[in-house]
Amino acid sequence: MHHRPVPVRLRTLFISDIHLGTKGCQAERFLDFLEHYDAETIYLIGDIIDGWKLRRSWYWPQAHSDVVQALIKRARKGTRIVYVPGNHDEFMRQFTGHTFGEIEVADTAIHEAPDGMRYLVIHGDQFDVVVRWAPWLSMLGASIYNFTLALNGWVNRIRRVFGVGFWSLADWSKQKVKNAVSIIGDYENALVKEAKRVGAKGVICGHIHHAAIHDDFGIRYVNTGDWMESCTAVAEHHDGKMEVIRWTAPLPTRISRRKIISLPTIRRADAA
Repeated sequence: MHHRPVPVRLRTLFISDIHLGTKGCQAERFLDFLEHYDAETIYLIGDIIDGWKLRRSWYWPQAHSDVVQALIKRARKGTRIVYVPGNHDEFMRQFTGHTFGEIEVADTAIHEAPDGMRYLVIHGDQFDVVVRWAPWLSMLGASIYNFTLALNGWVNRIRRVFGVGFWSLADWSKQKVKNAVSIIGDYENALVKEAKRVGAKGVICGHIHHAAIHDDFGIRYVNTGDWMESCTAVAEHHDGKMEVIRWTAPLPTRISRRKIISLPTIRRADAA
């Protein structure tokens, strides 16, 4: 029998790149994570739903519905949830300024830490040259990436047989390939410049599936990572400390299923 744990209470959770609607999505692992952590505010920083993949072929198992329901349930119970769309769920940008099942939708957001430090919250695809100027190349890259995830799935099945924990092939590759490291650095620098431009002292983003917290470019850079390969989120504690949480704990034998009772309504945020 699966016993629900007492969740760790945080000030804020920052989550991105779940990619619901893809076979590489770690929905069950994300649901397990949500059972262990709760927060006053949750930022969903883009690519929560993978509209690119769903347009090509429909894939939506029960666990993906469970993720949507779990987030809506949190919002209805009083957790502030802000959805900042990315490139894979850009269709959500048409709802900017509205709420969806008590979830706020915003193109970007400003998060204020306990000490008053202001962070720009943005997915980050706007500063990815490949996505902005050659979307067809980005989609080709996404196909190669999905192949890597499928290969990674087989690797981890073998590792489970031998009692070895979860491991990300794609994440390891990015750490080892020099060009990838250079691209990540350019991306981080571009996001930091944008944060400075809007008067923020830090930036919190996603998009490149590479979790990090550092001050290498003069202000705080935070990337939440993803829920396809590395299974990471960024937690802000009540004292303002931020940390990357990598959720590689073994999954319970059974995760409870919950039925979605009603569809959320859409309304303008200023009409509330």
